[in-house]
Amino acid sequence: MLRVKWPWQWFGDNAGEDAGPADDDLTAELLDRVRAIELKARKIVDDLLLGEYHAVFRGLGIEFDELRPYMPGDEVRDIDWKIFARSGEPVVRRYREDRDLTVLFVVDVSRSLRAGSLPVTKADLAAELCAVLALAAIRNNDRVGLLLFAGRVERYVRPSRGAKHVLRVVREVLRARPATAGTDISAALEYLTSVQRRRATVFLLSDFVAEGFDRAIRAASRHHDIIAIRLREPMDAELPRTGIVRVRDAETGAAGDIDLASPAVRAAHTRYIVSLDGSRARLFGEAGIDEIQVMTGEDYVPALLKFFRRRARAAAS
Repeated sequence: MLRVKWPWQWFGDNAGEDAGPADDDLTAELLDRVRAIELKARKIVDDLLLGEYHAVFRGLGIEFDELRPYMPGDEVRDIDWKIFARSGEPVVRRYREDRDLTVLFVVDVSRSLRAGSLPVTKADLAAELCAVLALAAIRNNDRVGLLLFAGRVERYVRPSRGAKHVLRVVREVLRARPATAGTDISAALEYLTSVQRRRATVFLLSDFVAEGFDRAIRAASRHHDIIAIRLREPMDAELPRTGIVRVRDAETGAAGDIDLASPAVRAAHTRYIVSLDGSRARLFGEAGIDEIQVMTGEDYVPALLKFFRRRARAAAS
């Protein structure tokens, strides 16, 4: 039996063909998908997430705004005592929040993200999540950037502002077709730290069916606020009990037969995924990295709200 890296795809009549459009195939269908995602994202942000986002991501600090006369109700600690000593008139110093925040989406676009058992793939889910979070960021006047990676960094879009920029981010994720095989999270994080010197909020989206990125993510987390979003689909965790099936490795194209009726085969796969998830949970805990877990075919809004509220409680404590 051929051992292949999960996720794999069933062989069908079109085995070996790329199921998606080519990189330069910006068709009306793709534009419709971008627009549909934008409309859904706007509704989610307007109805649920905008206030939550602003409460959690408050910029890099505060900066001086103005001096004004003291009024009843002002905090005594805000009085500028040096000016009071010179003039005899109490004045208070007012500050405003520095909202100059950069949000970067580091998105795994390897071929395995397009494999799965449901019509909506992990790649589709990644695009939706980028749209929702990018729109919330733009509404707060934050800059948004994008880094796509597979076996190496595939594309980098510099941070910018504006609704049109959000649509570009979504379009780039949807149309991404990697030129390299595999998933190299380390390469993406190393590139990130080289091009983004100033501290940023980084959403790292992947199924994390990968190893060997411990050192890179520890280093990146010292410079940036990294939030991992784990994208999964039902068969990632539990293989269906069917029989001998012909499969193709979504990353390498290698093909072979797997006996899914065998409890040993299914159990070995489950142990592998559980081991990966356990190692990653320990790594993220030690590095102080938050993780949001989402699944294709399920509503991701509760997971986002849970994350924002957990962050808000931590900031208030």
